[in-house]
Amino acid sequence: MLSISRSAKPIQIVLERFKVIDRANSFKDVKTVSSLFVDKIKFDTMVAFAGHTSVFPGAKAAFVSQPVFLMPKDIESIPIYRVLDRDGKIQDLTQDPNLSKETVQKMFRDMILLNTMDKILYESQRQGRISFYMTNFGEEASHIGYNSSSAAALEIRDVIYGQYREAGVLVWRGFTIEQFIDQCYGNEADVGKGKQMPVHYGSKDLNFVTISSPLATQMPQAVGAAYAMKRRKNNDACVVCYFGEGAASEGDAHAAFNFAATLNCPVILFCRNNGFAISTPAHEQYKGDGIAGRGPGYGIATIRVDGTDVFAVYNAMKLCREYVMKESKPAVLEAMAYRVGHHSTSDDSTAYRSSAEIEVWNSVEHPISKLKNYMVKRDWFNEAEENDFVKDIRKKVLKQISISEKKLKPNWKELFTDVYNDVPLHLQEQMNELKQNIEENKSYYPVKNFKA
Repeated sequence: MLSISRSAKPIQIVLERFKVIDRANSFKDVKTVSSLFVDKIKFDTMVAFAGHTSVFPGAKAAFVSQPVFLMPKDIESIPIYRVLDRDGKIQDLTQDPNLSKETVQKMFRDMILLNTMDKILYESQRQGRISFYMTNFGEEASHIGYNSSSAAALEIRDVIYGQYREAGVLVWRGFTIEQFIDQCYGNEADVGKGKQMPVHYGSKDLNFVTISSPLATQMPQAVGAAYAMKRRKNNDACVVCYFGEGAASEGDAHAAFNFAATLNCPVILFCRNNGFAISTPAHEQYKGDGIAGRGPGYGIATIRVDGTDVFAVYNAMKLCREYVMKESKPAVLEAMAYRVGHHSTSDDSTAYRSSAEIEVWNSVEHPISKLKNYMVKRDWFNEAEENDFVKDIRKKVLKQISISEKKLKPNWKELFTDVYNDVPLHLQEQMNELKQNIEENKSYYPVKNFKA
């Protein structure tokens, strides 16, 4: 037993208060390891060995007597929550969301609408009719499943910060085929006034913040919005922020995680882990247990789901919303999926993955196929009706393209609007200079294609 000098009593008292030293142990397993000066008085510093807890402000953890690495392989991977198997069978009936036939059919048809529109607009870019496009192939369940019932999962007042492949969220909320195509063609009917690249959608009416090209910029913005909402009196909404596993490598992602945790923001950080950040595969993008593995490290409640399973995404999102609203804290949801299409029209994914691999995910593991199998088992699927639906959607999309591409472009003066409430002098000068240039060289500008 160690003898404790009178001068050591203040430290002893502090340690006892935090239950580091137990009097009943008669200070056994305690060792003097250094000295501490408090108010210029020297005290013996007492540190407890294994079985006791530290009092450091930076971490509350047990002491050990041997230096040992905690290796990644020693930590079990976060499991992937799944409801439907590839045959459309619910493995655990207690996890059946018990959605109505009408709701499931709407989920299925919204995915079909998105899939059909993607195919046509992708070809539209290939024909040179629009400048750029990104498809949602293979990830439809990640969008549609999140909000399969506005009353049960998310509310229309919940704010969405998207990245690139969340068009399904807008489909569910009521963004029309006309609005999608007008945006891609950047005409005068585009709610964004033609100022954004194609597929960079936004809708104030649907609480969907306009998409930005730079990766992960939406993440700290979403957390900030959630913090502001939390401070509102009687807040009844949350924020959902979508991002990819590639975006999670950006510094903004780490800042967002930390601010969300430390400020207790009601935000759902939804990672679409589709396996590829453009051409970079996930195994080269990060080490460790995916993006979900980071959640606990930041002190955030975390769940990982099968992103090709619309019911799993629905159940998980419902759980997350209930949690963030009740606790006023963030949640991380990682949806594991596979990007079936190319990253964009600027990419050829066959250069870095095989066609055989893609075909597996485009057939038996495809979210539309799984939901179709479920509907067949329930006798909710009619092949003829669904074929007619696809034909009808194709006609609507093709007709809208022919209309949208004939619409005038926004007035060129829109280049200088919507940033400043009062246009600053230097921009007024630039606008006048451009106006003069256009008037003097009308034959070189397609002015007839722009709104007067």
